[in-house]
Amino acid sequence: MPLLVAFWLYYGSAGWRPAGGTNQGDLVNPAVPLPAVSLARPDGTRTTADFLQGKWTIAYLGDGACDERCRKALYLSRQSWIALNKDMDRVQRVFLATGSGVDVEFMAAEHGDLVVAFVGDEADAQALLAKFPVYDGVAPTAAGRLYLIDPLGNLVLSYSAAAPDKALLTDVKKLLRLSHIG
Repeated sequence: MPLLVAFWLYYGSAGWRPAGGTNQGDLVNPAVPLPAVSLARPDGTRTTADFLQGKWTIAYLGDGACDERCRKALYLSRQSWIALNKDMDRVQRVFLATGSGVDVEFMAAEHGDLVVAFVGDEADAQALLAKFPVYDGVAPTAAGRLYLIDPLGNLVLSYSAAAPDKALLTDVKKLLRLSHIG
């Protein structure tokens, strides 16, 4: 009898379901598929159109000048990536820069693994930019958020600058443990 009541409460007309979740970041619900786009890199080459697919991606979207908030977010993403240890090859880090003034020497010295790509004025780059959600009326390029993209190219989680430092690492570890893709 208790099993029938539980089944009815969960699946039946009562529609009662637990409201809690275990993710630390802000869930993008439903997940937003990002378009395939080739972006310019600081060295003059271009990314492949599917560079946001195939691996889990920790992305930061911001001005190429990379102020203190940007540097803190990139540092957090690097430390989280390093803490993944044996799973770090399943994750990539990406800096989607909206300006062209990237400090290439700093990025090479501090973030050698980081993929830096420019989100310019091209229509496909702007289409990519438009897929990132607006939180509290702040444009994604000014929000200082880290974003998590799944291996299929879907935007799934977002982390504000005020999120606890361990939030990103906790979620990525859990997703890598449960995921059979990427």
